[in-house]
Amino acid sequence: MSNIILKIENLSKQYRLGLVGTGTMGDDLKRWWANIRGKEDPFLKIGDINNRATRGTSNYIWALKDINFEVQQGEVLGIIGKNGAGKSTLLKILSKITSPTTGSIKSKGRVASLLEVGTGFHGEMTGRENIYLNGAILGMTKKEINAKLDEIIEFSGCERYIDTPVKRYSSGMTGRLAFAVAAFLEPDILIIDEVLAVGDAEFQKKAIGKMQEISKGGGRTVLFVSHNMAAVKSLCTRGIVLENGGIVYEGSQDESVEFYLSNKNKDQRKTFNLLKREDRLGSGEWKLSQIEILNKKGKIVNEVISGEPINIKLSFEIFEKLDLNKIFLGVAILDPQEQKLVSFLSDEMNLDFKFFENRNFVVLQIPNLFLRASIYSINVQLGHSTKIEDYIDTIEDVSKLHVLPGDFWNTGKVNRSGSFSIFPGRFN
Repeated sequence: MSNIILKIENLSKQYRLGLVGTGTMGDDLKRWWANIRGKEDPFLKIGDINNRATRGTSNYIWALKDINFEVQQGEVLGIIGKNGAGKSTLLKILSKITSPTTGSIKSKGRVASLLEVGTGFHGEMTGRENIYLNGAILGMTKKEINAKLDEIIEFSGCERYIDTPVKRYSSGMTGRLAFAVAAFLEPDILIIDEVLAVGDAEFQKKAIGKMQEISKGGGRTVLFVSHNMAAVKSLCTRGIVLENGGIVYEGSQDESVEFYLSNKNKDQRKTFNLLKREDRLGSGEWKLSQIEILNKKGKIVNEVISGEPINIKLSFEIFEKLDLNKIFLGVAILDPQEQKLVSFLSDEMNLDFKFFENRNFVVLQIPNLFLRASIYSINVQLGHSTKIEDYIDTIEDVSKLHVLPGDFWNTGKVNRSGSFSIFPGRFN
């Protein structure tokens, strides 16, 4: 017997930019007449893909185009992509907030959605009343809601304000209560957008733990949209990557995150030619021409995750031959206050530079990135020694290193942000 709980086939959603409707009575009549005769909407043949970086030729855009995927019962599916990729549109269609233009959705069981803070809440009603309201919307009986009421209130942390109108709640409190309702009323499919971003770190940790409990212990299905790649990797069992309204990758959560990070902003990515930098010191026989941040598979990435392996590739323009036995290379990583946190020095590593006889680059391999989430800068120093008079080419801030939070200790908990390093250790 199939365990497929959700099946999406040829799902597409078209929007018209600007005015509601087609804009003219004649076009509206054409669409209405086609619908009466059971014909295809004549305006479906036109429309641009949803790419904000390019100028379109039509007033119609495809927010989603030909989406196909299946979700197994008990699976946690991560849906990732840039802003405007179609993630929220997809979740709204699955939640039946809006209807697809074409395609079909087949699902089993009850669906609960947590898409925006306060969605489905009535501001004039108290938190307690909204629990019953949301439960009724989800198809729960009053008896079922009563059985879960105390757990919902306790988990939300809003006990003191539970009989206060929701309009007086902060966005964080509203998000806490909304998540508690959606999670504890035991839907078969739980759909969650980036709404957890409004909560504090403590509640986000609780929410992720609850989602793991829902999927693993309860056998229920979760669709999770987030820009927090560490949360996707620790929580999800599979991932899909959306781009311009279509699925561009589908695989394991780790593979999906790696694909997304390696392709993020690929259209805007520029390979900066460092030869044009004039703020450098050294004699200039060799000059650093390019720096690339690579993931463990050798793909160029713009962002990396704390605790994961990365490679830093340094390419040089070689103008004169040098004695390879007398070369020193240093790479330093600095925090936003320009304090040096980590340094890699070739003489301490006893590095042999003979490979420069056949190539013009070197790769620094970092097996575990001992840095918390922040934006760091990289300095590179090439010389005959560490003395300033022996510099060949030294440049500060050659590149930025964007580090995202990660499960550094492999505990299922994402580490805190902060521009300082993490040293391996253990409490006994």
